[in-house]
Amino acid sequence: MTRLVAIVVGVLLATALRAADVEPPFDDPGLNQRYWGLIREIRCPLCMNESIADSKADVAADLRREVHRLLAEGKSDEEVKDFMSSRYGDFILYRPRVAPVTYALWAGPFVLLVVGSLVFWRIVRSRRDQPLGEDEPG
Repeated sequence: MTRLVAIVVGVLLATALRAADVEPPFDDPGLNQRYWGLIREIRCPLCMNESIADSKADVAADLRREVHRLLAEGKSDEEVKDFMSSRYGDFILYRPRVAPVTYALWAGPFVLLVVGSLVFWRIVRSRRDQPLGEDEPG
């Protein structure tokens, strides 16, 4: 019986701790919308493939509280992103900024598409004059 009580108390404490993670919503719906938009754009540094909105990691909860605090202080979205990227690098942003460091990231797909198209065009052109495969005399 005491074991059951201990399990129930443990579950209740874990639920209470998880609920303490949730920041109170802003009174202003626009500010609340900005908050949710930002936490969906910021990557969890621990989980790598989840936003801090979706992550259950403790560091994500800390970052959500930090975004909430910065927005409550009146910071703009860009200021919040600058703050986060100065602490964790541009990797933390799902949409990295266009900067000299990220030119290859942004231009890479287009360059590969052009190179692939040129290679495809050259192969098709070189094979255009070849016969399709006539029967061998036999």
